[in-house]
Amino acid sequence: MEQTLYDLMDWAGIEELTYSESADPHRMLGPHLTDKGLLIQALIPTAEAVTVKLTGTGKTYPMEMADEAGFFAVLIPRKNKTAYILEVTYDNGTKEELQDPYAFAPQYTERELKKFEAGIFYDIYEKMGAHPMTIDGTDGVYFSVWAPCAMRVSVVGDFNLWDGRRHQMRRVGEGDACIFELFVPGLKPGCLYKYEIKTRAGEPMLKADPYANFAELRPNNASVVWDIGKYQWQDQEWMKKRAVSDSKDKPFNIYEVHLGSWIRREPAKDENGNYIVGSEFCNYRELAVKLAAYVKEMGYTHVELLPVMEHPLDASWGYQVTGYYAPTSRYGTPDDFMYFMDYMHQNGIGVILDWVPAHFPRDAYGMACFDGTCVYEHADPRQGSHPHWGTLIYNYGRPGVSNFLIANALFWADKYHADGIRMDAVASMLYLDYGKSDGEWVANMYGGNENLDAVEFLRHLSSVFKGRKDGAVLIAEESTAWPMVTGNPKDGGLGFDYKWNMGWMNDFTNYMRCDPYFRKNNYGGLTFSMLYAYSENFILVFSHDEVVHGKGSMMGKMPGETLEKKAENLRTAYGFMMSHPGKKLLFMGQDYGQIDEWNENASLEWGLLQYPLHKNMQNYVKALNKMYMEHPALYEADFEPEGFEWINCSYQDESMVMFVRRSRGGKETLLFVCNFDHMEHEKFRLGVPFAGKYKEILNSDAKEFGGGGRVNPRLKTSKKIEWDDREDSIELTIAPMSFLVFSCTPQAPVKKAGRTTKKDKDAGTEKSVKKESKTVSGRKSASGPKNTPKNAQKAVGREELKLLTTAREEPKKLETAKEEPKRLGTAKGEPKKLETAKEKPKQLATARKEPKKLETAKEEPKRLTAAPEKSALRTEAEHSEKDR
Repeated sequence: MEQTLYDLMDWAGIEELTYSESADPHRMLGPHLTDKGLLIQALIPTAEAVTVKLTGTGKTYPMEMADEAGFFAVLIPRKNKTAYILEVTYDNGTKEELQDPYAFAPQYTERELKKFEAGIFYDIYEKMGAHPMTIDGTDGVYFSVWAPCAMRVSVVGDFNLWDGRRHQMRRVGEGDACIFELFVPGLKPGCLYKYEIKTRAGEPMLKADPYANFAELRPNNASVVWDIGKYQWQDQEWMKKRAVSDSKDKPFNIYEVHLGSWIRREPAKDENGNYIVGSEFCNYRELAVKLAAYVKEMGYTHVELLPVMEHPLDASWGYQVTGYYAPTSRYGTPDDFMYFMDYMHQNGIGVILDWVPAHFPRDAYGMACFDGTCVYEHADPRQGSHPHWGTLIYNYGRPGVSNFLIANALFWADKYHADGIRMDAVASMLYLDYGKSDGEWVANMYGGNENLDAVEFLRHLSSVFKGRKDGAVLIAEESTAWPMVTGNPKDGGLGFDYKWNMGWMNDFTNYMRCDPYFRKNNYGGLTFSMLYAYSENFILVFSHDEVVHGKGSMMGKMPGETLEKKAENLRTAYGFMMSHPGKKLLFMGQDYGQIDEWNENASLEWGLLQYPLHKNMQNYVKALNKMYMEHPALYEADFEPEGFEWINCSYQDESMVMFVRRSRGGKETLLFVCNFDHMEHEKFRLGVPFAGKYKEILNSDAKEFGGGGRVNPRLKTSKKIEWDDREDSIELTIAPMSFLVFSCTPQAPVKKAGRTTKKDKDAGTEKSVKKESKTVSGRKSASGPKNTPKNAQKAVGREELKLLTTAREEPKKLETAKEEPKRLGTAKGEPKKLETAKEKPKQLATARKEPKKLETAKEEPKRLTAAPEKSALRTEAEHSEKDR
């Protein structure tokens, strides 16, 4: 080596590079102008000779080996930089031409680094990760990763023999915002890579890219370079329509799906007879066609996918994520998943993605202890780990962590057109002591158990996410009584659009598990939910959490000695769910009454549909969904008290409830009767919201659904017989264990001779009835004149008056009511029946005396949700996260 070149050598820097400990390799490697000329240096281990070839002139300059580890240098007599390539001869005789990765400038601007440092670089995924791009006319892949405390980071892969000396990355930014980046020319999508991180203790680790867009199929775990910008979307019409609509007053009926077990293939075998890994899974494209057809046939509006983000363990169902920016390779490539989303949208089906910002697994190649320090998790295990789940908790107060998660939610909405993000295990984020015993957690600055950083993170996320105004929604699985989950962050809420109603799911499921004989002692399981129904924007769920780990399928939970009896119960339960205020969700397999609980390692038991019991159940759910879609009363006013009204919620002994649902403005009214007992009622009299005609539009006991056919085929015209505190009533047949729905048509106005007044025009209409009404639930309901003989005679005639009078004179008739259930329909005429009902504590009577309770639910949610002890409220619902 000539003296001039020797004098330019930084021998300490060369040693730092050859020992792969440099955080700024560009300081030495690549082209550098000096007073003596253009100095070009390269580190290429296993190279025997390297020559610099100038692109413009074609001149070549052999480089001298300054260190046997593969450090080469040359001094070219030039006063400016120019493009060049390196001609390399390796020690095995192979030759290669490559462009110098250290000849390119950094790609982060000062402004971007400051945004990341503040945690507001919301499209950071455009820079972090691996991105095919062209810089200065050169194609390659740009890598960047956040590792603020690393000594050195290299990108390694099948393109450089997984050698951490070859592509050491440059550190940019300062302090907690330190990012390592490098552009590697010549790389193409499909190559495998990881980051080799050397800790400050000098220990190297191999880590998958937290921002990778694709990953290897398990059990392999390398990241894969992928260009996610090439797919041509065809769902523009869907996206435009979604952006200008509000889902709150639209049908929202979700089919929850685990793609890996919705349908499977028989695993393929190789030539040696061994099963081919992953061959049991269907591709996203195949799944899209089959799933869309089924969802459209059944009448759902949305599908919700258990996490499709990359995860190592099938048994976690995707809830322990290692690749937050990568759709799992189990079912295909990112382009395949884009096709899935696109196809669903083109078929009018929305897609909600489950998302897990609450915790992440400890896998050594993942985010745990990412750069030798706790980058994403808290350092204190009392704050940074879930002792029962074996996972790690995010440090939401660190800007780089909150930026990672917020950008990730936006990523799925922006790059994959997700219609909603359903956030898993929100309760575990909100409470510092969630799932922990004394001594296993640290109180906040005020001594409380609320995770203030998580609260701020959720508000920040919802504000940014909803600020995009593209119609995508945020849904919380929050299993406690935390107030204002769906409230505005400006008013102290968390900002979600919807919340899973875990309380309703637990109460109602427990009620349905009871033998019908004992349900009268658990009547609150039916009615309690209406006391808090308007405190949040709820989604009623029968989710995957309810049909695993020994809990049985929905059919299996039902009482009954035969499957037919279980099916009767389940039909009634599904009917009540569909008619109850709130959006809907049902897990796959439960819509046709699968008997076995869900198994993530096997396909759904589609063969059961050859049997009438299961086909009838599927037809029933299809009919419920069709009814839901066709009647605005079932969805328009889900979150408005005016949309619901009890007719009677005091039939505790009979295990029955009756209520109406109304659309906005009362344009449509539906009447519902739910009988959760095996008692049949003939000629059962029921109060109705107004005078008019009542037509049965669905009955779970219809023969087409597997019932006994005890339906009400004829149109019912109400009579002026006061019942259930209403002026008008009808007479029904109510089958045992059944769900009935009636459309309600107000009586036409009576034409009078002479001049017609506005009062005359309003007479007999639903509007006039509502004006005179006042209800048990704190809203309006009929409260007309008492059913005296004089008043009754005007409407019912002498014979009916005689029957009515006799009923009043013989109050002891009630004692035989249980023995003669068919007489229940006339029980209202027996005065002691009412007295007995009033003695039932705090049911109907309570609601009447405290009408403002529900009206103020939205304004004062803390009253409704904060009363019970937190720990008690969480105990039953914790299973949804603990199961994982």
